[in-house]
Amino acid sequence: MSEETLYTSTVPGSLSNAGLPFVRQLVADYQSEGWVKAWQAKVTPWDAGHAQPPLRVLLESERLPLPKSGRALVPGCGRGYDAILIASALGLNTLGVDISSIAVAGANELVASSPAAPIGKVTFEVRDFFALGTSVEEQFDLVYDYTFFVALPPSQRGEWGRKMSAVIKPGGYLITLVFPLDSPKDLGPPWYVEVGHYAEVLGDGWERVLDEIPTVISESHKGQDRLVVWKRL
Repeated sequence: MSEETLYTSTVPGSLSNAGLPFVRQLVADYQSEGWVKAWQAKVTPWDAGHAQPPLRVLLESERLPLPKSGRALVPGCGRGYDAILIASALGLNTLGVDISSIAVAGANELVASSPAAPIGKVTFEVRDFFALGTSVEEQFDLVYDYTFFVALPPSQRGEWGRKMSAVIKPGGYLITLVFPLDSPKDLGPPWYVEVGHYAEVLGDGWERVLDEIPTVISESHKGQDRLVVWKRL
């Protein structure tokens, strides 16, 4: 099985206009439970069916001294493409969490059907990111956020920032693939986002070690991606 196949599912989709009005109405009616209902209805326009190319390029480039041991976290992991990639590329014990049992079941199925997936290195659980423990033993060396930040109502972004500061070890990394940069300001999810929105809620104690427009992206992401990596001081 090729590496491309390992991180690709047969489930089509991208964050296009298809399905977004339905998802937005579900979230408006049921708040966070709306995401669970979207998975139940099999309307998941954010599911690209593969790991994100900018993340793959970053991990393979070794441009940053990202950890090669320890623990990684992917909140809102969906079917787990990016979590599997992180575990494979860095060798980290990677946890993907999602509030949808259907998403987690799909992630576990993907691992089970991928012979090249790192055995014992990636797990998926139905959990709430904001309820994760923050003791030293429970902290992570790396966290990856793609579409999780923009799925949250803007009023919850401050809580996101405080939680990231609590779950990531000093010296640990937060990889944020900022997307979509063209979302409307008064409509969501995905909610309008700028790189500065992350910096604002993370506050002091972080260094921005990489900030660039990726050159290798999904076809549907043209002009909508920015890759920013933060290091906790």
